[in-house]
Amino acid sequence: MPPPPTAALSSSSSLCLFPLSSYSSPKKTQLGFCPSFPFTRLTNFTPTRRLMTCSAVSIEKETLISHRPHTFLRETDGLDDGSVRSRFQRMIMEVQDSVCGALGAVDGAGKFKEDAWTRPGGGGGISRVLQDGDVFEKAGVNISVVYGVMPPEAYRAAKANVTDQKPGPVPFFAAGISSVLHPKNPFAPTLHFNYRYFETDAPKDAPGAPRQWWFGGGTDLTPSYIFEEDVKHFHSIQKQACDKFDPSFYPRFKKWCDDYFYIKHRDERRGLGGIFFDDLNDYDQEMLLSFATECANSVVPAYVPIVEKRKNTPFTESHKAWQQLRRGRYIEFNLVYDRGTTFGLKTGGRIESILVSLPLTARWEYDHKPEEGSEEWKLLDVCMNPKEWI
Repeated sequence: MPPPPTAALSSSSSLCLFPLSSYSSPKKTQLGFCPSFPFTRLTNFTPTRRLMTCSAVSIEKETLISHRPHTFLRETDGLDDGSVRSRFQRMIMEVQDSVCGALGAVDGAGKFKEDAWTRPGGGGGISRVLQDGDVFEKAGVNISVVYGVMPPEAYRAAKANVTDQKPGPVPFFAAGISSVLHPKNPFAPTLHFNYRYFETDAPKDAPGAPRQWWFGGGTDLTPSYIFEEDVKHFHSIQKQACDKFDPSFYPRFKKWCDDYFYIKHRDERRGLGGIFFDDLNDYDQEMLLSFATECANSVVPAYVPIVEKRKNTPFTESHKAWQQLRRGRYIEFNLVYDRGTTFGLKTGGRIESILVSLPLTARWEYDHKPEEGSEEWKLLDVCMNPKEWI
């Protein structure tokens, strides 16, 4: 589960954006963010106790702040200048509000806990987590806006092409939203989404090199049981968002998603896919900003109707045990393969935000094999052999 520069990639699934998870092709990375910058106008904060080290690079502590600021951008970027940085930040803040509002309405009882934080080097983030509600066991929706300097190994973790090795520390800016949603009912699927924007500047030992930028992200579904109508609904909403910009996007990004969320040591996918893209900069920047916005805004209509339909479905302890086993697979992917998580850890990202993608409970049984032909077997079969849903 996902997220850059002193950032946490996401996945999955904010936040250190993400790892919540986070996202990338088999050769790419998911970004998540955890910021840093001196917001001197804010008071009444409580510093965290963590001081992390990335390689030989010392990473600053986050500072919790008492309220959500209007912006995490530096004044030199302009607060409302119409730049991509400013508009992307505004978009992820609005999407965080809309997604949390929709999830809160679905749950009914659970309330989101909010932590806002900054970093001395620039930027900040807002982590929101609903835990142990009536519907959601854990739902995290995080945003981060980060300025910083990446050591070479963190740059290689965030950028897919391993031949693209910068000689020294790389200044960067990253902003993103990342979320992972774990319902209690085993018939209601887990969801992960992450959308991010990344810029790098020339390192000090490579003056004159051009600024680089790219977009990344995606939305994917991880059910424990297959309801074909639910999966088709989810994929149809992803396709609609893609088709507004380029009919080649959905088939391309659907395959990318299947390839990325692959648990190699199990020879199976984490779930039933969706869309995923990274290092996207070969289209007009304005078009890609609009595309990322459309995808982020499609999360609620793609997911909430499914949860509403399944949240009260009766289930047995056997159904719950299977859900716990599938969550084990989720954890294995996030901690072993997700580049967003790796990036967040290597850049000293906020640990609580990076690991918020993990469920409260999971299960590992020795040599568990579902009975052939069972509903559990059908789910596993599709995870091993991805199919076209629409």
